[in-house]
Amino acid sequence: MKQFLQMGLYVLVASALLTSCKSKEASTTTGWNYNDTKWGGFEKLNYEGQITGPNLVPIEGGTFTMGTTQEDVMYEWNNIPRRVTVSSFYMDETEVANIDYREYTYWVGRVYSSYPEVLRNSLPDTLCWYDELNYNEPLVTTYFRHPSFDNYPVVGVSWKQASEYCLWRSDRVNEMLLIKKGILNPNTEQKDEDSFNSGAYLAGKYEGNIRKNLKDFRTGEERPARFEDGILLPEYRLPTEAEWEYAALALQGNQSSELDENYTDRRVYPWNGNTVRYQKHDRYQGQIMANFKKEKGDYMGLAGKLNDNAAATAEVRSFLPNDFGLYNMAGNVNEWVFDVYRPLTSQSLRDVENHDLNPVRGNKFRRVETDEDGKPVEKDSLGRLKYKYFEDDELAERDNIRRGQVLDYRDGDKESEATYDTDLHTLISDNARVYKGGSWADRAYWLSPGARRFKEETESDRTIGFRCAMNRMGGTPTNDRKSGNQFKVKQKRVDRRFK
Repeated sequence: MKQFLQMGLYVLVASALLTSCKSKEASTTTGWNYNDTKWGGFEKLNYEGQITGPNLVPIEGGTFTMGTTQEDVMYEWNNIPRRVTVSSFYMDETEVANIDYREYTYWVGRVYSSYPEVLRNSLPDTLCWYDELNYNEPLVTTYFRHPSFDNYPVVGVSWKQASEYCLWRSDRVNEMLLIKKGILNPNTEQKDEDSFNSGAYLAGKYEGNIRKNLKDFRTGEERPARFEDGILLPEYRLPTEAEWEYAALALQGNQSSELDENYTDRRVYPWNGNTVRYQKHDRYQGQIMANFKKEKGDYMGLAGKLNDNAAATAEVRSFLPNDFGLYNMAGNVNEWVFDVYRPLTSQSLRDVENHDLNPVRGNKFRRVETDEDGKPVEKDSLGRLKYKYFEDDELAERDNIRRGQVLDYRDGDKESEATYDTDLHTLISDNARVYKGGSWADRAYWLSPGARRFKEETESDRTIGFRCAMNRMGGTPTNDRKSGNQFKVKQKRVDRRFK
């Protein structure tokens, strides 16, 4: 009996060894082995999907009716409802806070020490708190820098500054991912052009402090990480107007069932109902749902029974999150989005059917600037790759795009009937950017996700902040809500008002 048991054990071990020695996974179209130096070294990953970057929340895409959901009391007709589809993406759980933005300006001052103007250009305009007939002077010197305001939304940041923050954040997150993977060592001695940039690293223009590179199955030696390795994330960026509006409405909370493709109701605000108070019968019933100006002279209610507990801004994790798990998608501060502002004219509406998947206005098509051999030219003084915008004549042979910059496409360009002469007739220009969401100083009308306003991309305001978004690579993983779909966000019940 003992011999039979020993023999059985030998058989199991031998079987395991034979299994481990089986040929590697092969291509289904050529039969050549993947990840095998002897067969050319073409690599195929066992990729489990894009990770969720710091502070991001996955937003499952879908179709919705974009546009105004309340009476247009301004009579602007600048967001006429139309059906569009938004792909799955990621968005910051909160607005970018003062502590987050101070980390950015600290890094810029430390690394770009040879270029002090870069730091100056990154600083928020703290003078935005001044007002002729308000006593806001203490906020000029304290709001951005005092630790009491660490977790309050940064304001006084222009659209251009917010976009630069997104690029910086992308690089810092990707650098940390390479450090966590053991590919790079932390390097706090980076200076000026010798600093980590995702594009420069992938193009072989930045080596860094290497700890251990990845195995190269072509040569059997080592190599830096590539984008195909799935380690680095896409860029953080400002959300498009469609993405922001879709995320703010969070209509998945109104699905009648997990098997039903219909919503039971549209929404005026990021919550149900047509009021700004919590309606469910629990301890929050009747409480204000966002930080905004209730009426003339009323920013926070009566002492002893404050309604939103914030005369100006509130902490970024105040109030209940919406059904995507996002905080303050109405009130607190307005938020920059990517889009160039245009009113929806009849000219643009005639063409909207051809542009109803991930709609956006503001595209400027570009490519990496290369030398005669097709290799990227030397980096700029801040360590970034140089880019070149396409000229119209370079696109003459294409049938999908014909112009390199289409900010005024069908609405302000020579093919359209509309013109925007900013010196004579209008404030609208190709530099006007949309902001949405309403703020602590706005009435309830502006809390509706469909409401929209604009400001020059170089200007800032004490009522405007921002949050970041990121592309989802590969689309939504599954429609099976019971299989652990990461897009099914667990609602967090954090309410700073009642602590």
